[in-house]
Amino acid sequence: MKFIHIADLHLGAEPDAGRVYSQNRSQELWETLQSVLEVCKEEQTDLLLIAGDIFHGQPLRRELKELNYYFAELTHTKVVLIAGNHDYIRKDSYYRTFQWNENVVPLFGRELEYVEFPELRTAVYGLSYHSREIREPLYESAFAGEIQKYEILLAHGGDEKHCPFRVKKLEESGFDYIALGHIHKPQALVKDRIIYAGALEPIDRNDVGPHGYVKGEITEAGVHTQWIPCAMRSYIHLEVPVNTEDTTGSVRKKILEAVKDYGAENMYKIILTGYRDPDLRFDTERMDRDGNLLEVIDETAPQYDLEELLQENDGNLLGEYIRRFENYEKDSIEYQALYEGVEVLLKNKG
Repeated sequence: MKFIHIADLHLGAEPDAGRVYSQNRSQELWETLQSVLEVCKEEQTDLLLIAGDIFHGQPLRRELKELNYYFAELTHTKVVLIAGNHDYIRKDSYYRTFQWNENVVPLFGRELEYVEFPELRTAVYGLSYHSREIREPLYESAFAGEIQKYEILLAHGGDEKHCPFRVKKLEESGFDYIALGHIHKPQALVKDRIIYAGALEPIDRNDVGPHGYVKGEITEAGVHTQWIPCAMRSYIHLEVPVNTEDTTGSVRKKILEAVKDYGAENMYKIILTGYRDPDLRFDTERMDRDGNLLEVIDETAPQYDLEELLQENDGNLLGEYIRRFENYEKDSIEYQALYEGVEVLLKNKG
């Protein structure tokens, strides 16, 4: 039985709204989903498992119709989905009354329920959020009922406010595979068995690194999974080293070269490191002309001539401060404290 596991699509979100590059970002979330559905078609995937937060908020009826249209084009694949904490099932949610295509099975109950696919010898279990938070460890009492040869749990949560669980309890539940959602960073809690697919596309500047989906197969020999990157963009935190010869212009050039190497389509938080000319402050506001630099943080320190400063301030507070730290290695915390302290004392002296 072949399956694809995705989660945290957050359709309807507008990541980094107002940025130059972000005008089409909301549409890209849909396009990435469509690319996964194409894989389902090409590879004749049996099950598409969606582990919650399909939408960033309450879905509109027209959004559900659009989504259902794409699912209906899957002539071989069955789709099983749950609602997460973002798209939880409110009293007025369109989820409650929407009529899905026959190949789509929503598990929208408050308590654990399941759907059987006898032709696949598979049962999929799951429950949905009916509020923004579920603090009870609902999944810790979930167990495979042995109604089919292969049994899968579709789950969303894992932190204090969203269905907390202990991995050991999930391991003991008897499910062949547990498809997790809610945590946007892809990670396997237990290899080939308990996996966060991660967000299909990053929607927040803290969603660093690659994003994609899990492709898996269950056979007599067990479960084998592979994580597949597919996101159009990534958030990248990138350190750019500078030196005393650099100016705002040369640093901007270094940033553009670094961005080119890592991919101009991605979004960047740039951290400037190293030592700069003491007379210079970098104008970080002028460094983003193309719109994909979310933030430029200057963590550089001024490169002082400590010997000259010591001679000029011998006998005063600044000179004594330099003398106390002068024997530390350049890469030590103490040496960093030396430069920070010298900067403060020079400002006060001025």
